[in-house]
Parts: sequence; C-alpha cells; structure tokens
Amino acid sequence: MRWVNAILVLSFFAFADIKVDAASAQSIPTGRILKVLPMFLDTNNVVSPSPSLFDRDAYQFYLLEHTNAVSGMRFDVQWKARRAGGLRLTLRVELRGVGPGGLPHETVLEQSVTPKLFHHWASLTLNGPAWQKLGTLAAWRATLWNGNQLLGEQKSFLW
Repeated sequence: MRWVNAILVLSFFAFADIKVDAASAQSIPTGRILKVLPMFLDTNNVVSPSPSLFDRDAYQFYLLEHTNAVSGMRFDVQWKARRAGGLRLTLRVELRGVGPGGLPHETVLEQSVTPKLFHHWASLTLNGPAWQKLGTLAAWRATLWNGNQLLGEQKSFLW
C-alpha cells in the first residue's frame, strides 16, 4: 500500500511540473511563415495585368522569358504569430544571387510588422540599383523574428 501512495505522490509532482511548464510556455510568442510568393515586377512595377491568378501566372512566365522587361522582384509573405500581441516583429527576406561578372551577392530586405488576430500578408520589394547588383536570383529565405528569437522560417530549395 505504501508503494501505491509513493507512486501517486511522484506522479502528482511529475504532472505539476508539466503544468508549470505549460503555463510558462503560454506566454512565449510563436510564429510561422506560411507562404512566400516571389514575383517579378515589370517596368511599371506591376506583377500582373489583371487581378486574375491565371493572368498573373501567365505574366510571370512571360517575364521569366523576357528578362529585359523585368525591373525588380516583390516577395509577398504570408505569416502569423501567436501570443505576440503588442510586440514589434521583424520580417526578413534574405536573397542570394549571381551578379555581374558571375560573382555571388547577398541582399537582405526587412520590414517591421505588428501581429493582429489572424495571418497577415506583407510585401517586400527589391528594384532599382539593388536589383541590378543582385543579378540572377539563386535562392531566398524568409524569416520572422522577435528581437533575436527566430519565430518562423521558410526557404527556397537551393538555400
């Protein structure tokens, strides 16, 4: 009978530790990058001639084939954060490309974001001289940060 009481007491302390850890974990912010859509911009900074998704995909294929009509890139990032109300988070897109002369080049785009109730979209744009310097895009990585804490990440195959 004593061993049954001992097991009950030990299991009580084990479950008490789990409850304390769960309570402290509820205050830690979490986040995710849900989707990243890298899209070319034409000379008018447009990704599609119409709101149709079919037209957008067809126009993106056209811009991929006709690089003289491309003036930059826009990265539309869908993200969400939980337990982060009132925090200023940072959305970062890191780009690796092959620039002029075949030399590798890296660029970082950042934007401060504020979480609300559901998931959100943010757009980060690279154009002008920075786009020319990056050259041909080889890989990208999108991350969501709370200060120095990484909350979520999504990266391209070659990252």
